[in-house]
Amino acid sequence: MRRKQPKIATDPVAFEAFYRRHVDAVTRFLARRVDDPHTVADLVAEVFIAVLDSAHTYRADLGTEIAWLYGVARNTISAERRRVYRQHQLSDRMNGRRQLAADDVARLEERIDAERDARKAFAAMEELPEGERAMLELVAIDQLTVTEAAHALGIRQGAAKVRLHRARRTLRNLSFVMDGAR
Repeated sequence: MRRKQPKIATDPVAFEAFYRRHVDAVTRFLARRVDDPHTVADLVAEVFIAVLDSAHTYRADLGTEIAWLYGVARNTISAERRRVYRQHQLSDRMNGRRQLAADDVARLEERIDAERDARKAFAAMEELPEGERAMLELVAIDQLTVTEAAHALGIRQGAAKVRLHRARRTLRNLSFVMDGAR
């Protein structure tokens, strides 16, 4: 039996309500990971376009809307990073950014400044393997539950708990080594 497609995929009013309900959380999520207001604005738009395309994959029984959205946002950031990497291979300079109004830039710069500490935390986690780092980001920084983070990453809850434990242990060990070096 096929699952019924969520209303946000077919009903513009439902999508607008969904967008308004979650746009700030998605923007904060992206601003914690990206420090350019133009890129944050573009990624927010791409996340919600991806939501329309993948609305049929959302299953309320597996997690909250925000956990699902964070999964979509992570995929969008990954795709953007791959795109930028390919573009940098071809060119030293990115062109073609859409123009933002001064108010939009100022608002995004404020949001990016507000997420500065989170970006510092991400830098501290760079030594972790990708899976452990992703799990720690979603739980410690984005405030998802372990179950929600597992859903966002597409893994089982048991695997999520193991990744989180390993990430925390590794960070404690790194902290000990760094403190001992002083």
